[in-house]
Amino acid sequence: MSEEKKSLNFIEQIIEEDLANNGYKKEELKFRFPPEPNGYLHIGHASSINLNFGLGLKYNAPVNLRFDDTNPIKEEQEFVDSIKKDVEWLGFKWAKECYASDYFQQLYDWAVALIKNGDAYVDSQTSEEIATQKGTPTKHGTESPYRNRSVEENLSLFEAMKNGETPEGAHVLRAKIDMTSSNMLMRDPIMYRTLHTAHHRTNNDWKIYPMYDWAHGESDFVESISHSFCTLEFLPHRELYNWFVNKVSTPEDFQPKQREFARRNLSHTIVSKRKLAQLVEKGFVESWDDPRMPTISGLRRRGYTPASIRNFAESIGVGKRENIIDMSHLEFCAREDLNKTAQRVMGVLDPVKLVITNYDKEEEWLEAENNPEDETAGTRQIPFSKEIYIEREDFKESANRKFFRLTLGKEVRLKNAYIIKGEDVVKDEDGNILEIHCTYDPLSKSGSGTEESKRKVKGTLHWVSIKHALKADVRLYDRLFTVEAPDADKEKDYLEFVNPNSLTTITGYVEPSLQTSKELDSFQFQRIGYFCVDKTSTKDKLVFNRTVTLKDSWAKKNN
Repeated sequence: MSEEKKSLNFIEQIIEEDLANNGYKKEELKFRFPPEPNGYLHIGHASSINLNFGLGLKYNAPVNLRFDDTNPIKEEQEFVDSIKKDVEWLGFKWAKECYASDYFQQLYDWAVALIKNGDAYVDSQTSEEIATQKGTPTKHGTESPYRNRSVEENLSLFEAMKNGETPEGAHVLRAKIDMTSSNMLMRDPIMYRTLHTAHHRTNNDWKIYPMYDWAHGESDFVESISHSFCTLEFLPHRELYNWFVNKVSTPEDFQPKQREFARRNLSHTIVSKRKLAQLVEKGFVESWDDPRMPTISGLRRRGYTPASIRNFAESIGVGKRENIIDMSHLEFCAREDLNKTAQRVMGVLDPVKLVITNYDKEEEWLEAENNPEDETAGTRQIPFSKEIYIEREDFKESANRKFFRLTLGKEVRLKNAYIIKGEDVVKDEDGNILEIHCTYDPLSKSGSGTEESKRKVKGTLHWVSIKHALKADVRLYDRLFTVEAPDADKEKDYLEFVNPNSLTTITGYVEPSLQTSKELDSFQFQRIGYFCVDKTSTKDKLVFNRTVTLKDSWAKKNN
C-alpha cells in the first residue's frame, strides 16, 4: 500500500472504495455542510466544516452550504448571517447556498404521494400517547388507532393541517413503517407537525413543517449529494434516511449515502447550543461572540486565526469513537500560527516605574524587529526615554542566582535598548516600591556594533517609555469552566462549574505603534503572550484580548 493510501482517514477510504468498486464517478462527488440556523457555530462545527470543504478541495468537488431551517421557533436570520460569515472567515467557499425551506413544496408533494401509496398517515394522538405506544428498546410498539385511516381522510386532514385549519398539536403526519422494528426510529416516525409560527424565509406561507429526518435525506437527494457525513448520533437514523430516500427515488436515480464520524469534544467547555444560549441569557458571558465562548465568532474575537482552527481540525482528524481533546491542543495550534504571523510589540501589564538616573537625553528612537520568524516583516521605531515602565515581577531588591531579571547591583538588558544596572529604590511609608533607580551603559545600545553592545548579560526585559506609552484595557481570559467535562455529571448543573476567574480586566501600557491598530489585529506582547485588538477598541481607549499565553500556563498551574 502506498504512503498516500496509508494516510487516508476512514471517510476518505469510504470515498475511494466507492470510486474504485461501487460505481461512483469522480465528477459525481458532491458534499454539503448542513447547519441549523438556531445559534452560532462552535469549534465542533469547525471540524465538520473542515471535513466537508476539505473533501471538496481534495476531490475538486462542489460543496453546498445548506441551512436546515425546518424549525421556525428557534431559527433566525441573525444565525444564518453569522454562519455564512464564519464559513467564509475560515477560508472556504460554497458552490451553492441552499435551504431546506427551498424544498418545502417538493417535500409536501412527496408526503402526499406517500399517503396515496399507503406509506404515511395522519395521527391524532397526543405526543404523550404516541411516546407510550412506541414502546421501548426491549418492548415492541403498538399501532396507532389512526394508522389505518383511509387515504381520502388522510389527504383531507393533511391539507387542513397545511392550510392552518387545525390547532397546533392536534395532528401529525407519520410514516407507516414497522412498530416492531428493533430500531425505534423506524416505529412510524413523525414527518410533519403543525406550527402556526412565521418562518424567517417563508413567513406565514406554511403552517406545517417537516421533521429533520424527513427533510434531510430528501434535501440531499434533491441536491444530488453523493456523501452525507453526519456525527455519530445519527447512525441509528441511517436506516430511516435510506427508507425515505428510497420512497421518493427510483433504482436508476443517484442516491446519497449517509456515513457517520465521531464528535471531538473540547475540554473545559460545552458545545450544546441550548447551554451556550443559557450562558448568554444568564449573564455568565456577554454574548455569543464573548471571547470565552467556544463559538467560532468568540474564537475569532479572542484572536484565533482561521489557519489555527483549520490546523486544529486537521490535526485531530476524524474517527469512529468520541473523545475529549484538551483545550491546550487548540491553544498550541494558535501559538504555532501566531508565532509565524504576529508582530512583536512591547506592553507592560503590571507596571513599576524605572528611572535611568544617568540618561541625559530628552528621548531617542530605537529600531526593533517586527517578527524574527518573518524576514519580510521589517522593523519599526520605538521611543526610549529616562523614565520607563517594566513589569513589577521583573525586579527584586535581592535574589538568588537563578533570578535572571533586575536586582540591585546586577545588570540586565532592556530589549532593543541598553544594559542597565539596579542602584536603589524609592518606597512609600508601607514599604511598597514606587521607583527603581538604575544607571545605563551608553555604549551598550543593541545593534550599535560596539564591543559593549555585544556584551552578554543573563536577563532581557521588555519595557515601555512612560511619556510615550498608551494606556490600554487588557482582558486576560482563562478556561470558561473549572473541570474538563462540565456537563458530564448528570447529578450537577453544569453552571456550577463556571470559572469565576475566567476574565480579569487590567490596565496596561503599550508602545505607541499600537495607536493605529484595528479590530482583530494580532500581536505578541513580548515575554507575555499573544493579544488581539477587540471590536470595542478605539484610538482613545485601546482594548486587547489575550488570545493565549506564550506557554501552557494552565498545565503548569494544575501540576
